[in-house]
Amino acid sequence: MPQKWWRGATSVRLAWCLVLVAVLSGCGASPARQEPVDDRPLVLTTFSVLADLTDSVAGGHVRVESITKVGAEIHGYEPTPSDLVGAQDADLILDNGLGLERWFERFLTAVDAPHVVLSDGVEPLDIRSGDYSGRANPHAWMSPLAAQTYVDNTVEALSGLDPDHAGDFEANGRLLKEELADLLAAFRADIARVEAPALVTCEGAFSYLARDAGLAEAFIWPVNADSEGTPRQIREVIAFVEERGVPTLFCESTVNASAQEQVALATGAELGGTLYVDSLSEADGPVPTFLDLIRYDLETITEGLAR
Repeated sequence: MPQKWWRGATSVRLAWCLVLVAVLSGCGASPARQEPVDDRPLVLTTFSVLADLTDSVAGGHVRVESITKVGAEIHGYEPTPSDLVGAQDADLILDNGLGLERWFERFLTAVDAPHVVLSDGVEPLDIRSGDYSGRANPHAWMSPLAAQTYVDNTVEALSGLDPDHAGDFEANGRLLKEELADLLAAFRADIARVEAPALVTCEGAFSYLARDAGLAEAFIWPVNADSEGTPRQIREVIAFVEERGVPTLFCESTVNASAQEQVALATGAELGGTLYVDSLSEADGPVPTFLDLIRYDLETITEGLAR
């Protein structure tokens, strides 16, 4: 009886060994699937708005990635070790300039890649109040007119990186500039029908747009730096709103709206929809692309001022 049990157990073990050999042989004959290598040039931008603008010009010929993620506060961003590691493979880095990315100079010292300032050629507007007095207002991309300079600089930068597709970059850039020009023309026409139009926001991020559209402007703070508005700033905006009878106030998606809520309470003005400046939304949000951001903000402002 014990002898039969041993022979049976041996047969079972032998069968399992044969199965294992067959499995291992099959694994050896079929190598693991490898993901295709993307050998397109890698272009990094400092924030998501510039990334989408660049991607629109690139037309798929280069990879475009943003250093900062959607929803990030760009002014005081602190690069992470993974940011620096990921940037080592960059073939080109594009930044806004005008003092927006205060962290960017430190970033560049650790990354060996050429970079282009997309605001070069824009006539800067100076900040006239607060800690940033005398510095350039960095939010030039919020003007559909100034943004066309960004497009030109992007076309030139990508053409230098990938000359074989320069014609495509130029064609894509031309189309993007036409769309921006159409948005600005429609906005100017809408604003012309508003009596004494004035734009009041939390941050002074729309000064270039106000200049190009003939809008009077007021804001609580000139540049977002974790500011919540001083009593003096709030009083000055309240006086501006009451003097001009401004019907609607706005605040941006990445800042605290509590100061603007105080202005609304004191003046009876309404809070309009949230405006987007430093960041796109997620893909299922209201401003997943650069053109969506400009279009959404202009429509929101127009609707608010027409009340």
